[in-house]
Amino acid sequence: MKDCDRDRRRLLRLLVAAPAAAAAAVGAAAVGAARAAGKSGAAGAAAIPGPAPSPRSAPARAVVARGRRDGLLDESGAIDRARLDDLLGAVVARAAATATPVAAMKRLFRPSDVVGLKVNALAGGGPAPTPALVGRLCDWLQEAGVPARNIVVFDRTDRELTGAGFTINRGPTGVRCFGTNQEYDWTPREWGPGGSCFAKILVDDITALINVGALKDHDLAGVSVGLKNWYGVIHNPNKHHDDGCQPFIPHLAAYPLIGDRLRLTVIDGTRAQCHGGPARSPRWIWPWQGVIASTDPVAVDAVGWAMIETRRREVGLPSLAASKREPRYIATAASLGLGVADMKKIAIEEI
Repeated sequence: MKDCDRDRRRLLRLLVAAPAAAAAAVGAAAVGAARAAGKSGAAGAAAIPGPAPSPRSAPARAVVARGRRDGLLDESGAIDRARLDDLLGAVVARAAATATPVAAMKRLFRPSDVVGLKVNALAGGGPAPTPALVGRLCDWLQEAGVPARNIVVFDRTDRELTGAGFTINRGPTGVRCFGTNQEYDWTPREWGPGGSCFAKILVDDITALINVGALKDHDLAGVSVGLKNWYGVIHNPNKHHDDGCQPFIPHLAAYPLIGDRLRLTVIDGTRAQCHGGPARSPRWIWPWQGVIASTDPVAVDAVGWAMIETRRREVGLPSLAASKREPRYIATAASLGLGVADMKKIAIEEI
């Protein structure tokens, strides 16, 4: 048992300490070390190799539903629930090519699914998904037949969730809501250029995903809209920020635990941020008062990027390319077949 524990600690030290550029080599070294020791089981687990990097069949075109409403935020910054319900419902329905948001959920999810809503609560009180928006998505899932207990709202930590206004619920009833904290599956998994331990809830429980992101700038990746949100399900995101998070973001999004389960991406743009992200920077926040949604995760990021660039021009900021942080990972995600990055092939349906 001591030998198993020692091998496990060695494997995890390698994976955590390795620089991002060497992540794949670290995963291979960890596998070799564990195999050489002849260990098996959780204590001496080898890293699980990722699938061979073969691009998916990329869609020819994509649809992104986008809408905003004046008055969605009142003078105090509070959300008008009636306007939100109308706007969000229309955007989600259009994104799924259905008549209503409940029909959208029925089309995308089964009653037997355990649906995880991965939110990006880092910038609580600023450009972050609001509990009101997430709550309506959970309502429509339940109306579509998914039991409340099979719905999980989650992010990295309880602290970030409560800071964004969410109420933690690990109890036996109702929609669950909690942070991963340190609850990772401690068997590392290789995912192309990287290697990580994934959130235990994602590994053991969730069968389908909704990505609930924010419309904001990122000081390294360029933007953090939808795809970057997946850094919140791995234990070592700090090791995958080199070179503008390229190619780490798309390869992580393509990993089967995420890519095979993602059904819908919804971006809360009630408050957006064009500079100073990913943390909250009040100087650069503007009340866009809108929502974006699509079943194509790459097209959502492409549209969000264009919107942030427009706002940067309006306030006198240089382009992200001029700032040497153009989000190149979006094109890479398209090359892996995750969706459409070419704006000429994206139909933006204004609601």
